[in-house]
Amino acid sequence: MSGNENSKAVAVDRLLASIKEISGLPECRNVCKRMYGNLVRRVKLLSPLFEEIKDSDCELLSDEHIRSFESLGNALGSAKSLLEFMNQGSKLYRALQRNEMVEKFQQINDQIEAEIRVLQYEKFEISEEVREQIELVHAQFKRANARTELADLQLDSDLAVAQKEKDPGPEILNRLSEKLHLKTINDLKKESAELHDLVITSGGELGDSIEMMSSLLKRLKNCVLNENPEVDPREGEKISMKHRSPVIPDDFRCPISLELMKDPVIVSTGQTYERSCIQKWLDAGNKTCPKTQQTLLHTALTPNYALKSLIALWCENNGVELPKKQGSCKTKKSGSSLSDCDRAAINALLDRLANGGMEQQRAAAGELRLLAKRNADNRVCIAEAGAIPLLVELLSSSDPRTQEHAVTALLNLSINESNKGTIVNAGAIPDIVDVLKNGSMEARENAAATLFSLSVLDENKVAIGAAGAIPALISLLCEGSPRGKKDAATAIFNLSIYQGNKARAVKAGIIAPLMTFLIDAGGGMVDEALAILAILASHPEGRTAIGQADPIPILVAVIRTGSPRNRENAAAVLWSLCMGDLLQLKLARDHGADEALRELSENGTDRAKRKAGSILELLQRMEEDDSLLKS
Repeated sequence: MSGNENSKAVAVDRLLASIKEISGLPECRNVCKRMYGNLVRRVKLLSPLFEEIKDSDCELLSDEHIRSFESLGNALGSAKSLLEFMNQGSKLYRALQRNEMVEKFQQINDQIEAEIRVLQYEKFEISEEVREQIELVHAQFKRANARTELADLQLDSDLAVAQKEKDPGPEILNRLSEKLHLKTINDLKKESAELHDLVITSGGELGDSIEMMSSLLKRLKNCVLNENPEVDPREGEKISMKHRSPVIPDDFRCPISLELMKDPVIVSTGQTYERSCIQKWLDAGNKTCPKTQQTLLHTALTPNYALKSLIALWCENNGVELPKKQGSCKTKKSGSSLSDCDRAAINALLDRLANGGMEQQRAAAGELRLLAKRNADNRVCIAEAGAIPLLVELLSSSDPRTQEHAVTALLNLSINESNKGTIVNAGAIPDIVDVLKNGSMEARENAAATLFSLSVLDENKVAIGAAGAIPALISLLCEGSPRGKKDAATAIFNLSIYQGNKARAVKAGIIAPLMTFLIDAGGGMVDEALAILAILASHPEGRTAIGQADPIPILVAVIRTGSPRNRENAAAVLWSLCMGDLLQLKLARDHGADEALRELSENGTDRAKRKAGSILELLQRMEEDDSLLKS
């Protein structure tokens, strides 16, 4: 074998080795599972091509072929790195990075498709069977190039709720546990270790994200333990290691005292210390960082909430007493209002709600409104004391101010996930809808916000829609203050996730005000209008009503110049209108949609690219049909 032939054989062997390595990667147990599996499967199907090339005469390969092989090898190397990356590290962090991961998969698909295209495989002397297989794989990569996998909307929704709500319901936590494969205590312990590594390697750059992820991990752990009560807590080595003295991670120890930190703070050099230790150091007149000896630019101490949250989670997982008790229920008074949970005072307020005159009820409802707003402990204490049924009764008060206090107190209490069910079970929905229709403007706006909060639970979407909330929300959407309009829009959007409420919204005349918002960009409601239109366009009645409102010019204008999210939603609405409706498709073409869509297909969000690509295909097909008719 000549040296040149040998180098060609080596190039083929390297490709086969890369394909074999990718084919042997473990199944993905993280997000983007479908994209991971599809990429592995497609790469695996390339193997027969290079097996046949290897068995043929390598002398027939040109230097151009070898360069193409090397380029494809580089693309496969990038694919292998991405696939390996997906199976490592924190699953929660990967979930929050899912959009970025999808984008990386898309780039790899694009890269491999381009390399297969320039490879000119059809010119190789290969069997018909292998040629057909490679053509199929190439077509699959092309489709992946034009359309990424469908987003996991349920995962997106659950993550959004888990980040926004302090106490997401068990159904959401169960779904996240299942989707992220954090179903056992060992899974959760491993995830905890991965988070710890992440906070160290990130150098504190992730900030609040780490605290949020560690808090969510703690709730997932509680959910797993609640779902598996048969797990013996005495298995300390498996769960909390209560019967051992666990080794404290070095990063959790104060560099000065070497003890587990209770209140970690960051100094100007970026180093973290226990607050009391570094404060003593500074009080002694020192102006340097004890660990690095660098001069401190200032002496301000910044709380390291991310690390504090991780320490609390580590303590709980390892059976170590928390350095500082969180969420304790104290009895304190500050002036005339309560700063923490005071059961005796709450009971006194409830007595005034139940038995007092109108002025006493008004004042008591106002106090409870403020208390429920203040912190999570108060929301639990107020609900446990039995305030919710009494507040629901006051929703029908003849005193507007009392009514306003009552609905706002219920809004604040509904932040707690458990309280949502209590509020609904107390028969609050019809009364809240009545406040939404007939109350003062502030009461109406807070009623809309309360309905949004309650509608986070899917079963409540049906009840709220059936109670007649949607026409009242549309009225507020037209008449409210800027904040009230946004509260109404958010509630309508959330309720419209349920298919039956889409029809209610359309029949109640929502399309006209939404189109007005789109035309009046200065009103600040374009984002909300497009989001609602995008969800209503998936319903047949919604599509018809939107199509009758002459939306094409404004949608094309938004696709040209709007924000990334608005361009995405405008493309989604346009796609719904054009699918199966030749008239709307022709209108889109006549208003120059093709140029705007081509730009969007290159620079938009992933969903926007998919929608733009689909509409462009429809436009191209229509042009081809027109050409056939003319010929």
